[in-house]
Amino acid sequence: MKRENKKLEKHFLSQIENTEKIGFSKEEIKASFLKKLFYNLGRVPQVATENDLYKALALTVRDRAFRQFVRSTAEFAQKDARAVAYLSAEYLPGPHLGKNLLNLEITDETREALKELDLDLDEILREEVEPGLGNGGLGRLASCYMDSMATLGVPAIGYGIRYEFGIFNQNIKNGWQSEETDLWLHYGNPWEVVRPEIAYEIKFGGRTEHWVDENDKYQVEWIPDSELKGTAYDTPILGYQSNGIIMRLWKAEAIESFDFSVYNVGDYYKAVEKKMRSENLTKVLYPNDENLSGKELRLKQQYFFVSCSLQDIIRLQLMQGRKLEDLHKKFTIQLNDTHPSIAVAELMRLLVDEHQMEWVDAWNITKNTFAYTNHTLLPEALERWSVGLLGRLLPRHLEIIYEINNRFLNELKERNYNGEQMARMSLIDESGETSVRMAHLATVGSYKVNGVSALHSGLLKKQVLNDFADLWPEKFTNVTNGVDHRRFLGVSNPRLSELISKKIGKHWLTDLMQLHQLEKFSDDKTFQKKWMEIKLQNKKELAAHMEERTGISVDPKMLFDVHVKRIHEYKRQHLKVLHILSLYKRLKNGDDKNIVPTAFIFGGKAAPGYFMAKLIIKLINSVGDLVNNDEQVKDRLKVVFLPNFNVKQAQVVYPAADLSEQISLAGKEASGTGNMKFALNGALTVGTLDGANVEIREEVGDENFFLFGQSTEEVQKTRAEGYRPYKYYEQNEELREVLDLLISGELSDGDKELFRPLYNNLLQQDPYQLLKDYQSYIDKQEEIHKVWSKPGEWAKKSILNVANIGKFSSDRSIKDYCTTIWKIDPVRVED
Repeated sequence: MKRENKKLEKHFLSQIENTEKIGFSKEEIKASFLKKLFYNLGRVPQVATENDLYKALALTVRDRAFRQFVRSTAEFAQKDARAVAYLSAEYLPGPHLGKNLLNLEITDETREALKELDLDLDEILREEVEPGLGNGGLGRLASCYMDSMATLGVPAIGYGIRYEFGIFNQNIKNGWQSEETDLWLHYGNPWEVVRPEIAYEIKFGGRTEHWVDENDKYQVEWIPDSELKGTAYDTPILGYQSNGIIMRLWKAEAIESFDFSVYNVGDYYKAVEKKMRSENLTKVLYPNDENLSGKELRLKQQYFFVSCSLQDIIRLQLMQGRKLEDLHKKFTIQLNDTHPSIAVAELMRLLVDEHQMEWVDAWNITKNTFAYTNHTLLPEALERWSVGLLGRLLPRHLEIIYEINNRFLNELKERNYNGEQMARMSLIDESGETSVRMAHLATVGSYKVNGVSALHSGLLKKQVLNDFADLWPEKFTNVTNGVDHRRFLGVSNPRLSELISKKIGKHWLTDLMQLHQLEKFSDDKTFQKKWMEIKLQNKKELAAHMEERTGISVDPKMLFDVHVKRIHEYKRQHLKVLHILSLYKRLKNGDDKNIVPTAFIFGGKAAPGYFMAKLIIKLINSVGDLVNNDEQVKDRLKVVFLPNFNVKQAQVVYPAADLSEQISLAGKEASGTGNMKFALNGALTVGTLDGANVEIREEVGDENFFLFGQSTEEVQKTRAEGYRPYKYYEQNEELREVLDLLISGELSDGDKELFRPLYNNLLQQDPYQLLKDYQSYIDKQEEIHKVWSKPGEWAKKSILNVANIGKFSSDRSIKDYCTTIWKIDPVRVED
């Protein structure tokens, strides 16, 4: 960024005094930018930093975003539209600036306005720090849905937590993951507006008192031992060409920030103790819950944001002159996974205790207000809280949960359910430590329950919640996940977006099914050439980015084989590593048949307390050191682990990928959305019949998807028959050599014990059946390398993947929610 900028100085004084119009022309944007720099930031060009320039542009765009939001809010009110309250413990919005420029359709005008000031839009875009409000797929999905709700005109508020620090920044030190604090708010957040007048008191701990009043009405009072307040911070979320909605996040604060009585006797630290203790609640995204204090903080976070949100919804209902008894007619509240499921008990508390409603009436409202999205089949991810912890932190809620459960079990009795069935379905699990099953609470307290892919929803009904599905079959449905194609193609891949728009027009930005028109160009050699030239240019950019971040140089003409997602054993990054080692061994033995030059690119974070996942990261980097430094193979194979994978990095990675690795064990991944983002950008998929892979394969065609491995049914049969992984080690010589390499010391400076936990796990247990699927995966990779050797065939498959990915837009997902769950008619605001 130029520090001596005569053009910027020349325009500055002449334009900041002009009356500003919130318009969209180049001149209006330029004038707004200069005024924001001066009036909002108190900067003149001579001393403005790069961050100042970014903030000035962000505030310029934010004004226009709020303009859209205000117009939308007025239109929603006029139409008396039913609204969605989306409760999510995570959001992962990614950088706002580039996306808002696209949605306002002023990217070119802004670029030109800045160019006239000798400023570069791309450099300013790089200054933005990504909001640290999410962990991965769950938070990213929530943000995709916010964009689609805004675009489609669905009246909505996205409620969550304003985490001061994100989950962590990942660095790689000596091959190991190192966690550092994510200071995403260090320079402030120009997109948010604090709403100090929107704040609610939140209680914790204490006891309850019960009595019958003079009117013979049963009363309960919760007497807490601590209180704090939640204050709203609003960020406008723009839709494309139209509406705006709000993401409202809650920050924890002390009710009284400063205790003068303590300060006056000289104890300053104790005077601010309550403030510090209260604000700790929303400091960190997902504290490590391996210990009791971490579990307590996580439960407090969940209740905090749920209670703030429900109190806010009730405020909006009453403020609009509506009866509280009609809450479910005005609002539907979507629970994004089990994290906000305490909302069922909290709404009952607010209605019964605070607003004096009869239990039956309150329960009717509650069970017709909530809808619950289940995102996982993994038992450990279905939250449960010990009765001891819940009773200590939220004593009134535990009473309410017991009452809900008692009435539910009585209903089952009347239906002649036996004791075993009732024990399975009870909200209270008494098989070990007595605990509350939060997924059961969400299911009983909601009018709809949905999975997130056809396969997942089927397994949800057959396995995880099968008793409830038998009881209430009409309650269960499916909404397959989708992705925000405007970000992950429109913003991330401008070259490909431009080529597509030139061929079929720009309507695909609001109707992704329009991409079907690309099918007729799939055999066009000229179009194929342009398509692959764009892919190569994207790969050059990723290669430069990787070299800057890791120091590893990669030839962009290599096959870019990419595996980026959260590091977890079920996602089977170590199966990919076994494949790399098999190729390495072949090349070292002089066998290069069907091996094309390939760059294996990994990215993703491991949970801080998940040792095996961290060991997989170490293994990836150790294999990288071996391969990248071997003169015999380094021009044929490269391994790169890209640290701190996030939305900003994803916007560089997805457009550059040739091959998308979606290799989780069938039946473990609920849906996945990375698979959709890769295919949207023309990557071919190698994958199992897991999650949304099943539907992607149906859409793009069997011949354009590299399928390997067992089906869900085969996985279950293998497990039922008594899986013996050692058998595959004995029978497969190549697999045996590759596995033995893990404990040979060759990957670990002679340390034969470093990777033994992985080695032993695979040979003795192998819970995700890597060894069973290994040969199928190796064989499919040989087929992939053969196809890559035929550029025309690969280009055709790539084009057909994009042409047939239209179903996986989050716009389609939100339309499905509107019709099958929310019963909402969108309200589109036109200029």
